[in-house]
Amino acid sequence: MPTPSSPTNDDAPQTPAAGKGRATPTRAEREAARRRPLVANTKEARAAAKAELQARRERARIGMENGEDKYLPPRDKGPQRRWVRDYVDAGWHISEWVMAAMLIVIIAAIIPVPEVQYWSMLGLWAYMLLAIGDMVLLGLRVKRKAAAKFGAERREKGLGWYAAMRALQMRFMRLPKPQVKRGQYPA
Repeated sequence: MPTPSSPTNDDAPQTPAAGKGRATPTRAEREAARRRPLVANTKEARAAAKAELQARRERARIGMENGEDKYLPPRDKGPQRRWVRDYVDAGWHISEWVMAAMLIVIIAAIIPVPEVQYWSMLGLWAYMLLAIGDMVLLGLRVKRKAAAKFGAERREKGLGWYAAMRALQMRFMRLPKPQVKRGQYPA
């Protein structure tokens, strides 16, 4: 009986291969094989990269509009900021219409009647004072209610200012988009 180390008659003798069967590439050949452009240079690769970038930007835009924390800038992130956004979006604010009032005054300034220009400018200043008063009161209310909800020691800084600046924007222009209807104040 043949042992595993001894060759058998029916097996052909195995001769070891001398070398790897091909010539060793030169250094220049190896460097040429490794060389590739850092940025894809083909038209298809550029188009694919552009399409992928556009898709990522679109996902981020939709995520920001919907208020997803992952896509929000740092000033809008967190549960307290979300609560403030919902609180501001649920109410009616005088300061929302400052831009419209300014547009009316600009149109009135075109009219060549000095009395119309004077009274429109005076009306705008009165409206601005009311809007500022509304923003100050909103900021104080938000701070007080946020302290009651989240705790005075855990309340973030700047919530009053954040609420006032959000109330200054027209509702349809706010980002992230309002997630509540008017009158649906958060708990």
